[in-house]
This record gives sequence, structure tokens and C-alpha cells, in this order.
Amino acid sequence: MKKQALPKLPVILYEDTLPGEEPNPIPYIEIKQDESMEPVLFISEYKETGEFEIDTEQGSVPIVDMLIHAYASLDRLKTVLGPERFDEVRVALGMQPLHTAVTEGQKILDKVTNNAELRADLIKQEDSQERVDRTFSLGEDFRLKAKRFLESKKEENKDN
Repeated sequence: MKKQALPKLPVILYEDTLPGEEPNPIPYIEIKQDESMEPVLFISEYKETGEFEIDTEQGSVPIVDMLIHAYASLDRLKTVLGPERFDEVRVALGMQPLHTAVTEGQKILDKVTNNAELRADLIKQEDSQERVDRTFSLGEDFRLKAKRFLESKKEENKDN
């Protein structure tokens, strides 16, 4: 009988942040190109009980309870559960049903897109106004130079 290979032990990482930056609260696991993410991730929780025991080497040490948590891939659950059951799982986890979440997410995306388009329009308007101002300034400058030139020609004609 062939032994089933144990899954590769995941290393949970957090992105480095620069001083003053908010840390990204979402950890990540690096997966090689030919591998895939495990559908379930088990994490141990060590929780202090508030009690202590005496250790001959370390003195008083806290007593901890160990609980094992399992985190399942929603992508995997979505493929095996029907839409109604999948929504039940999402709601049980404190999330919105998928259709509601997609609709609300689209509203947020539309706002972001609209704001980006408005900013782009404002930048275009500012650029256009700068061009108009520059053109007007050049026109004024040309007009003043032309006026001076004509006045100088008048003076030359008077002198002749």
C-alpha cells in the first residue's frame, strides 16, 4: 500500500513595511509555479489560561490551551457546494451572500472608476486651461511686441 504524501508545510509570511506605512494585515504563502494552494489550512492557537505552573528551569510559566483551527478555501467550497449552501457558509462566516457582495463590490468599483475618470477630466481641463493661458500669454506678448514695432516704425517715419 502506497503512503499518501503529506502536504508541504506552509510558511505564513507578512509583507515588510516601510516606517510610517500601515502594515498589510493579510498574510501570504509563497507557492511554486507547479504547486497549488492546499484547500485547508490548519493553524494552532495557543491561549493562556491565566494559570501558571512552576518550571524548575524557567520558574513560573503560563499554562496554555491549544486549539486547532481549520481554514478552508472559499474557492474550493464554491466549486463543490451549490449556490445556496455556499451562501449559507459565507453568511455563517460573517460575509454577505455572493450575489450581494458582487453587487456591492461593483458599486464600490464604479465609484472608484467614476472618481478616477473625474480626476482625469479635471487634469485634462487644467491642462487645457494652462494651454489657453499660455496661448493667451504668448498672444499678449506678441501683441505688445507688434505694438512696439509699429510704434518704432512710426518714429522712424517721423524722423525721415
